[in-house]
Amino acid sequence: MSTAQTQSEQEPIQGQCLCGKVKIKVAQMEFRVGACHCQSCRTWSGGPLFTFDCGTAVKLDGACFVSSFQSSDWAERGFCNNCGTHLFYRLKQNGQYFIPAGLLTLPGDPLFDHQIFIEQKPHWYCFANQTKELTGAEVFALFSSD
Repeated sequence: MSTAQTQSEQEPIQGQCLCGKVKIKVAQMEFRVGACHCQSCRTWSGGPLFTFDCGTAVKLDGACFVSSFQSSDWAERGFCNNCGTHLFYRLKQNGQYFIPAGLLTLPGDPLFDHQIFIEQKPHWYCFANQTKELTGAEVFALFSSD
């Protein structure tokens, strides 16, 4: 599979939490990874949160080990209540999942192509990759047009 292609006719992309109690299957996603620099993501993950937009076709096996936290009016964050692994960021409006990049076993290398909430990124780190950079206001405008 080439970089940044949409995975749709392949087997589902799979992953799991650190302890293996929660298994994730993603039916369709783009092989584009993004980084969020907002204060909430940095607090939750200890740094920028790298995710894949996995749409709504996500299956979580091991539901009794999945807990969620209503982190804002528009989203919730899920984690394994056994090992603490971050499992997802999900938009309440449409059920769209953003899965942390490190959880999924990929058939190739994704393209790191965007960063969001760039105005909240601390000055003490930067990435060499050339990516699209969106402010928080631009992100909210993009999602409100859906």
